[in-house]
Amino acid sequence: MRIEARGVDWGVPGKRIVREVDLVVEPGETVGMIGPNGSGKSSLLRCLAGLRAPTAGSVHYDGVDISTWPVRTRARHAAFVEQSAETESDLCVAEVAMLGRTAYRSRWRAPDATDRAIVMAALDRLDLGTLADRPWKQLSGGERQRAHLARALAQRPSALLFDEPTNHLDIRHQLELMDLVAGTEQTVVIVLHDLTLAARYCDRLVLLRDGTIVADGPAGDVLTESSLREVFEVDAEIGRDQDGYLSVRYLGASRKDNERITP
Repeated sequence: MRIEARGVDWGVPGKRIVREVDLVVEPGETVGMIGPNGSGKSSLLRCLAGLRAPTAGSVHYDGVDISTWPVRTRARHAAFVEQSAETESDLCVAEVAMLGRTAYRSRWRAPDATDRAIVMAALDRLDLGTLADRPWKQLSGGERQRAHLARALAQRPSALLFDEPTNHLDIRHQLELMDLVAGTEQTVVIVLHDLTLAARYCDRLVLLRDGTIVADGPAGDVLTESSLREVFEVDAEIGRDQDGYLSVRYLGASRKDNERITP
């Protein structure tokens, strides 16, 4: 599915957070959105998912303005996974994942064999099959996050939109998640703080600052020592690991010339 933002603005009273963003994500592409805290990444992602209506501009899926669709229709096209994996419910893992099938069932129809098979496949894909009956309150933070990812997969959407999905995950599950993301045929937009993970697994990176896109392209073009200094305010060295993937080595917080300490 092709996702397109056309002149998207969004904000709260007295503050513009997303500013006239134009962005195209091609079918099957994995695009990583990066930038410092407060740069508008999560707000833009929510606009792309249809969870926030832009104050100006529009978002289109395969050329259709998603503001014309009901919530159920949007849910069949795109699944959103937020940063926090919290819920107050008393559901078990399988029941959380089954929420992803809501868009395909009438309010009064119970899950059928097809729904259950799709949910179990999603749980197995995230190494949760043996925890299907475990109550939510007994899960670790990482297990809860993976359960929400299973819910998104169970939606069977054309696009997956992730807001920092590696939060709460240990290193093994971070890598497994990113392998899953990179291997899917679905269109993916993913917000990440880990720049090395973003460079390794994303086809393209979009760098935001103050609600605008300041760089868009392959990791090697977007992640440069000068862009990290200017946008993230850190000094860093950009290199390649033994497999040829771009890596970032942080040297410390950068200082403006007039702030540098002289011996």
